[in-house]
Amino acid sequence: MASVNLGSWVQSYSIINQASRSKSFPLPRSLPFNPLKNLSSSTPKTRSFRFLTSISAVLTKEDTIKEEEQNPQKLAFDFKSYMVQKATAVNQALESAVSLRDPVKIHEAMRYSLLAGGKRVRPALCLAACELVGGEESMAMPAACAVEMIHTMSLIHDDLPCMDNDDLRRGKPTNHKVFGEDIAVLAGDALLAFAFEHIAVSTVGVTPGRIVRAIGELAKSIGAEGLVAGQVVDITSEGLTDVGLDHLEFIHVHKTAALLEAAVVLGTILGGGCDEDVERMRKFARYIGLLFQVVDDILDVTMSSKELGKTAGKDLVADKVTYPKLIGIEKSREFAEKLKSDALELLQGFDPEKAAPLIALANFIAYRQN
Repeated sequence: MASVNLGSWVQSYSIINQASRSKSFPLPRSLPFNPLKNLSSSTPKTRSFRFLTSISAVLTKEDTIKEEEQNPQKLAFDFKSYMVQKATAVNQALESAVSLRDPVKIHEAMRYSLLAGGKRVRPALCLAACELVGGEESMAMPAACAVEMIHTMSLIHDDLPCMDNDDLRRGKPTNHKVFGEDIAVLAGDALLAFAFEHIAVSTVGVTPGRIVRAIGELAKSIGAEGLVAGQVVDITSEGLTDVGLDHLEFIHVHKTAALLEAAVVLGTILGGGCDEDVERMRKFARYIGLLFQVVDDILDVTMSSKELGKTAGKDLVADKVTYPKLIGIEKSREFAEKLKSDALELLQGFDPEKAAPLIALANFIAYRQN
């Protein structure tokens, strides 16, 4: 893979690195930076610099193929088959959990978006984390489904005219375009409520204490100090010209990474992981969560709507702050590669066979094309 020597590098994931100084890896919301308090006077902060001897310059499918050719052992794990198997299991579980029943209209709307496809990355991360620490898939399946329900809720609400006002999602008309804004709002609300009920009622083979802990983690990750916080700062940042990297990182760590982090943490808790495992996997998830959004920002300006299955270039039209906008596409790709490398380092020490799905998932997030 082509690489470049960088004399210095703007270290733009300060929230993660600040967290790494603490043994317990505190959540981003516990850190002093809070753009909610100073949106009107936000100014880019002075960055710390760090020398990197070599870092991959470009993340492309072609580079991945070359890397696999140079490292045949990476082909031992069949990632495609793994994802098909997990997605099939998750889809079956979702189909069963949210069946078509009265009132028909609301369940149709819930199922329309929930069963519309998608990569099922979050449920796969949840199940893989559970199995990494010695658990069985069945122990984390309700939680994996709950995470996907909440993710779907966030997509339904994000697409509404009062939010991103989007007409296309996963290659299909958005929920409110099919069922109307009122039903779309209620469908999202219903999925959110049912997600917690599903974990509480359907989880088997796990102690009550771990189930309660998992529910608490999930609730915290999506509330006013988690996913919602990221969404609020994102909305109120549109059109601002003085947004710095700390500010952008806050948005993405909360809006995107928080739910990915919850998926991994829930799987680790329900699978029987110790506190050290939970915090280690929390940090892994935070890296790949931020990686997911950096790649998403890049794809939004480099791919077509047909390739993405959703409206391309909408961040540019909305004048939203993104990594390509602040540091350029190439620097964004370099940052993505660094995040991926740091995430994979955290899996060292676990059983390599059990860690293989998570390694492959991190690579998939980094190299995905939509």
